[in-house]
Amino acid sequence: MLASLSLILLCQLIGEAVVRGVSLPLPGPVLGLLLLLILLLARDRFTLLARGPLRNEGVETASKGLLAHLSLLFVPAGVGVVQKLDLLASHGIAIILVLALSVVVTLLATVLTFRVVSRLMKQPNAR
Repeated sequence: MLASLSLILLCQLIGEAVVRGVSLPLPGPVLGLLLLLILLLARDRFTLLARGPLRNEGVETASKGLLAHLSLLFVPAGVGVVQKLDLLASHGIAIILVLALSVVVTLLATVLTFRVVSRLMKQPNAR
Protein backbone atom coordinates (compact mmCIF):
# COMPACT_ATOMS: atom_id res chain seq x y z
CA MET A 1 0.00 0.00 0.00
CA LEU A 2 2.92 2.33 0.67
CA ALA A 3 4.20 1.90 -2.90
CA SER A 4 0.73 2.61 -4.29
CA LEU A 5 0.37 5.74 -2.17
CA SER A 6 3.83 6.80 -3.31
CA LEU A 7 2.77 6.36 -6.93
CA ILE A 8 -0.30 8.55 -6.37
CA LEU A 9 1.83 11.25 -4.75
CA LEU A 10 4.48 10.93 -7.46
CA CYS A 11 1.84 11.54 -10.14
CA GLN A 12 0.71 14.61 -8.21
CA LEU A 13 4.31 15.83 -7.93
CA ILE A 14 4.94 15.34 -11.65
CA GLY A 15 1.71 17.18 -12.45
CA GLU A 16 2.71 20.06 -10.17
CA ALA A 17 6.21 20.24 -11.68
CA VAL A 18 4.89 20.24 -15.26
CA VAL A 19 2.25 22.90 -14.51
CA ARG A 20 4.78 25.19 -12.83
CA GLY A 21 7.48 24.53 -15.43
CA VAL A 22 5.24 25.17 -18.45
CA SER A 23 2.98 27.76 -16.72
CA LEU A 24 -0.23 25.94 -17.56
CA PRO A 25 -3.47 27.47 -16.23
CA LEU A 26 -4.37 24.16 -14.57
CA PRO A 27 -3.92 22.89 -11.02
CA GLY A 28 -0.98 20.52 -10.72
CA PRO A 29 -2.94 17.81 -8.89
CA VAL A 30 -5.48 17.74 -11.74
CA LEU A 31 -2.72 17.08 -14.26
CA GLY A 32 -1.29 14.47 -11.89
CA LEU A 33 -4.69 12.81 -11.68
CA LEU A 34 -4.87 12.70 -15.48
CA LEU A 35 -1.41 11.12 -15.53
CA LEU A 36 -2.52 8.51 -13.01
CA LEU A 37 -5.64 7.81 -15.08
CA ILE A 38 -3.48 7.29 -18.17
CA LEU A 39 -1.22 4.95 -16.20
CA LEU A 40 -4.19 2.90 -14.97
CA LEU A 41 -5.73 2.70 -18.44
CA ALA A 42 -2.38 1.65 -19.90
CA ARG A 43 -2.01 -0.95 -17.14
CA ASP A 44 -5.34 -2.48 -18.07
CA ARG A 45 -4.43 -2.56 -21.75
CA PHE A 46 -0.78 -3.70 -21.48
CA THR A 47 -0.04 -6.45 -18.97
CA LEU A 48 3.64 -5.51 -19.00
CA LEU A 49 2.80 -2.44 -16.89
CA ALA A 50 0.96 -4.45 -14.22
CA ARG A 51 3.97 -4.56 -11.92
CA GLY A 52 4.82 -3.06 -8.57
CA PRO A 53 2.15 -0.72 -7.23
CA LEU A 54 0.12 -1.07 -10.42
CA ARG A 55 -0.61 -4.76 -9.91
CA ASN A 56 -3.43 -6.40 -7.96
CA GLU A 57 -5.48 -3.19 -7.66
CA GLY A 58 -2.90 -1.65 -5.30
CA VAL A 59 -3.64 1.91 -6.41
CA GLU A 60 -7.37 1.32 -6.03
CA THR A 61 -6.90 0.00 -2.49
CA ALA A 62 -4.71 2.96 -1.51
CA SER A 63 -7.18 5.44 -2.98
CA LYS A 64 -10.07 3.83 -1.11
CA GLY A 65 -8.05 4.20 2.08
CA LEU A 66 -7.53 7.89 1.34
CA LEU A 67 -11.21 8.40 0.57
CA ALA A 68 -12.21 6.66 3.80
CA HIS A 69 -10.34 9.36 5.76
CA LEU A 70 -11.11 12.29 3.47
CA SER A 71 -12.83 14.23 6.25
CA LEU A 72 -9.47 14.66 8.01
CA LEU A 73 -8.25 16.74 5.08
CA PHE A 74 -10.90 19.38 5.87
CA VAL A 75 -9.50 20.08 9.35
CA PRO A 76 -6.80 22.54 8.13
CA ALA A 77 -9.39 24.40 6.05
CA GLY A 78 -11.69 24.67 9.07
CA VAL A 79 -8.84 25.99 11.20
CA GLY A 80 -8.07 28.57 8.50
CA VAL A 81 -11.67 29.76 8.50
CA VAL A 82 -11.69 30.11 12.27
CA GLN A 83 -8.44 32.10 12.15
CA LYS A 84 -9.92 34.55 9.63
CA LEU A 85 -13.29 35.17 11.31
CA ASP A 86 -12.67 38.94 11.20
CA LEU A 87 -12.48 38.84 7.40
CA LEU A 88 -15.54 36.64 7.29
CA ALA A 89 -17.44 39.16 9.42
CA SER A 90 -16.45 42.13 7.26
CA HIS A 91 -16.95 40.45 3.86
CA GLY A 92 -19.51 37.81 4.83
CA ILE A 93 -22.34 38.96 2.56
CA ALA A 94 -20.07 39.16 -0.49
CA ILE A 95 -18.67 35.69 0.26
CA ILE A 96 -22.16 34.23 0.63
CA LEU A 97 -23.29 35.81 -2.65
CA VAL A 98 -20.23 34.52 -4.51
CA LEU A 99 -20.70 31.04 -3.05
CA ALA A 100 -24.39 30.99 -3.98
CA LEU A 101 -23.65 32.21 -7.51
CA SER A 102 -20.89 29.63 -7.95
CA VAL A 103 -23.22 26.85 -6.80
CA VAL A 104 -25.85 27.91 -9.33
CA VAL A 105 -23.27 28.17 -12.15
CA THR A 106 -21.84 24.77 -11.22
CA LEU A 107 -25.28 23.17 -11.21
CA LEU A 108 -26.13 24.71 -14.58
CA ALA A 109 -22.82 23.56 -16.07
CA THR A 110 -23.41 20.06 -14.71
CA VAL A 111 -26.92 19.89 -16.17
CA LEU A 112 -25.71 21.22 -19.51
CA THR A 113 -22.87 18.71 -19.61
CA PHE A 114 -25.21 15.86 -18.70
CA ARG A 115 -27.66 16.82 -21.43
CA VAL A 116 -24.94 17.11 -24.08
CA VAL A 117 -23.40 13.77 -23.12
CA SER A 118 -26.78 12.04 -22.99
CA ARG A 119 -27.60 13.32 -26.49
CA LEU A 120 -24.20 12.16 -27.75
CA MET A 121 -24.77 8.74 -26.20
CA LYS A 122 -28.16 8.40 -27.92
CA GLN A 123 -26.85 9.26 -31.40
CA PRO A 124 -24.85 6.05 -32.08
CA ASN A 125 -27.83 3.90 -31.04
CA ALA A 126 -30.15 5.67 -33.49
CA ARG A 127 -28.14 4.49 -36.52
